Amino acid sequence: MTRIGLLSDTHGFWDDRYLKHFEHCDEIWHAGDIGSLEVAERLAAFRPLRAVHGNIDGGNIRITYPSINRFTIEGTDVLIKHIGGYPGNYDASIRSSLFVHPPKLFISGHSHILKVKYDKTLGLLHINPGAAGNYGFHKVRTLVRFAIDQGEFKDLEVIELAER
Repeated sequence: MTRIGLLSDTHGFWDDRYLKHFEHCDEIWHAGDIGSLEVAERLAAFRPLRAVHGNIDGGNIRITYPSINRFTIEGTDVLIKHIGGYPGNYDASIRSSLFVHPPKLFISGHSHILKVKYDKTLGLLHINPGAAGNYGFHKVRTLVRFAIDQGEFKDLEVIELAER
């Protein structure tokens, strides 16, 4: 079993509670708009980090993190892309990839809207962890924790950090 701490849209903002809430996680995943290499480096120093760059990320983050990160963990095909949409309204930039070869877990950010939704058509779970940073229209900063155990998703938790 692998425990995951998931966040997105930090926009360069750091909160020490990221580490507190991810203390029992095996990996941290960031779904883009990291905002500064320092945020990524602090997360990566704490736990192994898998991340993608977002639309606001500069050259140093774009060089370090891809726009799409697809990998297998615990027998589960995972795809992370910052701008990805959600079931029923996938972004055009990823739609064909999802429909031709759907992953079991699709993670996106960008909207700052926390969403966990199962796509019956593609047989995948979609998670958008909302926004963990201070920039944007969201009212509450959020993180997500969950576990993957041999292809099964378990113990999904939404963490509300604070009002923005």
